[in-house]
Amino acid sequence: MTWKPEIEELRRREAFAHEMGGPEKIKRQHDAGRLTVRERLERLLDDGSFHEIGALGGVASYDPDDRLEHVRPANFLFGRGDLDGRRVLVEGDDFTVRGGAADASIWDKMVAAEQMAGELRLPLVRLVEGTGGGGSVKSIETEGRTYVSQAFGWEHVVGNLATVPVVALGLGPVAGLGAARLVSSHYSLMVRGLSQMFVAGPPVVARVAAPIDKETLGGADMHGDIGAVDDVVESEEAAFEQAKRFLSYLPSSVFELPPRGACEDDPGRRDESLIDTVPRNRRKVYKMRPIIESVVDQGSFLEMGRRWGRSVITGLARLDGWPVALLASDPYHYGGAWTADASRKVTRFVDLAQTFHLPVVHLVDIPGFIIGLQGEQAGTIRFGSQALAAVFQATVPWCSVIVRKCFGVAGAAHMNTSRTRMRYAWPSSDWGSLPVEGGIEAAYKADLEAADDPEALRIEIEERLEKARSPFRTAETYWVEEIIDPRDTRPLLCEFANLAAPLRETGPSGFGFRP
Repeated sequence: MTWKPEIEELRRREAFAHEMGGPEKIKRQHDAGRLTVRERLERLLDDGSFHEIGALGGVASYDPDDRLEHVRPANFLFGRGDLDGRRVLVEGDDFTVRGGAADASIWDKMVAAEQMAGELRLPLVRLVEGTGGGGSVKSIETEGRTYVSQAFGWEHVVGNLATVPVVALGLGPVAGLGAARLVSSHYSLMVRGLSQMFVAGPPVVARVAAPIDKETLGGADMHGDIGAVDDVVESEEAAFEQAKRFLSYLPSSVFELPPRGACEDDPGRRDESLIDTVPRNRRKVYKMRPIIESVVDQGSFLEMGRRWGRSVITGLARLDGWPVALLASDPYHYGGAWTADASRKVTRFVDLAQTFHLPVVHLVDIPGFIIGLQGEQAGTIRFGSQALAAVFQATVPWCSVIVRKCFGVAGAAHMNTSRTRMRYAWPSSDWGSLPVEGGIEAAYKADLEAADDPEALRIEIEERLEKARSPFRTAETYWVEEIIDPRDTRPLLCEFANLAAPLRETGPSGFGFRP
């Protein structure tokens, strides 16, 4: 007696799974410049580490004598594997089988993948292509009925956002539920020219509007510019590398702490160029990213969402090896003023830091919220207040460096000042309820209207106020804690990272991450 025949049957069925949609569909995938899902798994994960679950699931066909002829595999596969030595859960759509449509999917596998990631506390990587288990009208005929719309297992998707890091890579056309799975993540990517994302694709849109091609309807650049996804990369390989980098800064779950990395960069390093970075003329702009690169561990800054909400820079970095969430202003866009999009970006980023216990470093140059009709129509104050709430809800260690401007309600969001203030100011700092240059006409309106020479009086007032606006005057009353030499910024931030490390606490946040 032996079970060898069953083992042979097992291997035969496994071979069917690896055929995917068959040679013709695989060729079509390659001709479109895209890898198959199994090729993606090989390139993403450490060699030989993938353990597939549910490979035998699919649609079987039998001969009249009830002998198996073939199994068309489900177009969704998942399993565990190692990514740079760390165990992760990976799920992937197989576009070669019915283009990812629902009538080739097995819902239980998708639900099981999401549930397993959460319950085993494993980082989750989604390789999304097609409808991602979404709708297909062909299922009406195959099932002989319709169903009330529902998102099976979505409670696990929501739960995972508060429990484990979730990365989603859009690696081809993505629609419907696939689009929702792509953006319901902590970090989402699309590949320029290869991936498009839409609620409904061009054929559906053409029934209610003018015909449109898929790139115009949902190209990667458009979605990167509006913040529907976090980043756009040039190739699938680049997407895999970005996923690895992002996860390297985070713990496997909220029940662990972000790991410290190696650091060959002297924490006491002082950059002489920083003393000349900010122009004395407040109307001149400067580049913030060189400042970031100067103060963090060399080469450690991973920017997220560079294409949208551009007056704010967000990304992950290391200080003396410790991972931190870095928030900064970009004066090249609206002078650093917070727009509605920038405020949304801040909220989402602070939520990420709070969820995964990342201390926050904020390099501040905020002249306030964007003003004018466009800003009001965008509801800037609504989204700005949400950002302010996120900052005040956060309990992770926080350190702010005021590089230049800090004005108004947006400026007040530079940190929660009711907590112990780890805060430093450069001599170039300039702060208040609103900038002097824009406030004299409002505050001294009656005096200016009554003056024989309003312009001369305006200049006189400005000169008086210029003396009082010195950051040293603020320091005299301890309204700012420390004014520092800009060259000391990195040593002080590295000290902050080391002070913050033992203060980090594991466990879920008091509120869940919102995609």
